[in-house]
Amino acid sequence: MPNGNLANAFSAESVLLQRSADSWREAIALAGSGLVAAGVATDAYTQAMIEAVETNGPYIVIAPGFALAHARPSAEVLRWGMSLVTLAEPVQFGAGDNDPVSVVVGLAAVDKQQHIVALQLLAEKLIQPEFVNSLLKLSNFARFVEIISN
Repeated sequence: MPNGNLANAFSAESVLLQRSADSWREAIALAGSGLVAAGVATDAYTQAMIEAVETNGPYIVIAPGFALAHARPSAEVLRWGMSLVTLAEPVQFGAGDNDPVSVVVGLAAVDKQQHIVALQLLAEKLIQPEFVNSLLKLSNFARFVEIISN
């Protein structure tokens, strides 16, 4: 668990820039693929993230243009980590004023405490007005680490 540095939650494999998705399900699947590629979670966790939205609605769209895909801590989470997907074209999640979504972060935590700490660290970034827009302009992982570490 990173102590205060959100950048430690990501790896080059978990950051997918300017990807295409035709639906919110595909956007979440991309976030899940980043978690899987980084060795953070299994494909079953990706399915659980999609099912969470199917069951509970688009509650994961927590800011304009920004979704935080996650599911409950489970055996499908191999270690704590996050993924980032920026979408070349935004997708509708059915989230009213927060639609359409251009940035999806995937979160996998092994317990509730990690989940809460990750949410707090992310919230600190989301209150910065230009944060989501700066993610959309990313061209590489190194620049992402700069932005997320600031």
